[in-house]
Amino acid sequence: MNYNTTFLVVKSSPVYSDVCGKVYKNGIRIIWKSGNPYEAGTDKTFSWILFLEEYTAYGMVIIVSMVWRQSRRTEVTTANLKYECYEISKGNTGTAPVTVKKALVLISQGGYKRIGKMIEDSFAENNCELVFDYFNGECSTNEIDRLLKVVKDKGCDLTIGIGGGKIFDTAKAVAHYAGTQVFICPTIASTDAPCSALSVIYTDEGVFEKYLFLPANPNLVMMDTEIIAKSPVRLTVAGMGDALATYFEARACQRSEATSCAGGNTTGAAMALAELCFDNLMEEGVKAKIALEAGVCTPAVEKIIEANTLLSGIGFESAGLAGAHAIHNGLTVLEECHHMYHGEKVAFGTLAQLVLENVPHEELEEIIMWCIEVGLPVTLEELGAGNVTDEQLMEVAKAASAEGDTLQNMPFTVTPESVFAAIKAADAYGRYYLGEE
Repeated sequence: MNYNTTFLVVKSSPVYSDVCGKVYKNGIRIIWKSGNPYEAGTDKTFSWILFLEEYTAYGMVIIVSMVWRQSRRTEVTTANLKYECYEISKGNTGTAPVTVKKALVLISQGGYKRIGKMIEDSFAENNCELVFDYFNGECSTNEIDRLLKVVKDKGCDLTIGIGGGKIFDTAKAVAHYAGTQVFICPTIASTDAPCSALSVIYTDEGVFEKYLFLPANPNLVMMDTEIIAKSPVRLTVAGMGDALATYFEARACQRSEATSCAGGNTTGAAMALAELCFDNLMEEGVKAKIALEAGVCTPAVEKIIEANTLLSGIGFESAGLAGAHAIHNGLTVLEECHHMYHGEKVAFGTLAQLVLENVPHEELEEIIMWCIEVGLPVTLEELGAGNVTDEQLMEVAKAASAEGDTLQNMPFTVTPESVFAAIKAADAYGRYYLGEE
């Protein structure tokens, strides 16, 4: 699958390479050592705050396949990439230059209060007009239609999503229907939504409705780990819960030969990405949480942000979804769980999937203990659903088993009854390891 996304990460340590060369950090500016065949040997200097404007002139489209290498002596990070690239300003097909005149900026009201002025100031010296609109809280058909009307009425030719996962999914869907480019700027790392060609659609009340598979990934994903590290720790931990499912769902899809989100079968490369995501979580997750609680951004934090967003995003698209996300979708029918973050429900869904698979005791114990250590829920009580009835849990199981959802990607037949039993057992195991039984 071709991943048509430029993934730029501004790190507190040396900056990741761009697609064609080396990136150096000099104050708040990034110097791009161009390897572009159209500008070979020339240097371009970017201010990351102004990158959205300058991307229009010097942007790249890449197929992501990365091996990072860092030289301590030169403090330069380079990337070996399988890539395709071109200048948007000149184009390699003879098309006219791309010029963005007006951009819809989708952001929460709280997000605008925190960083709205920074965004406005960053566009002060260019001709791109910004149209801010506050996100209503759910990536629903009504919200997408509302924003699509804003894009059309205001004549926007770019959609920018700033914030978290549901904002990104909404921005991607709006850009798809409006035919604009979409830029994604995470301020948190709570899901793997930033890089994916997928929008998860909910009702206005927050109940899962459907998956909207998109024809392309976002045109640009830009992340500053120092900003993300200042977000509430619980959000990054929730992102670990979302990323936790990636390997186990990929493994299930590989075994069942299910069709991936990319439209093919799970490859060895996809499994390698999923395993790297899992290994980073196990090795760096607890360290990252402790560092975030201390208010600092460390290499462990940066690896977890990469796992939560890039590795998990590419991993699930290239391999597929299975039980964990289907059970998350089922949990959305419980109003008691609506205050919980996506990744927190996915983490519990992962435990239920492992019960369905009857994995060895040692594997189940490892994952439960890791969840407890980083602060992810392992019981229904921790999800806010400690008092739900068996009848309510059966409704969760039925919703998770709905035709067209991803439980069908498990390598064996799954029924609402078996899902119900797995949820009950996962809750019991969680209570056992918490010492409640």
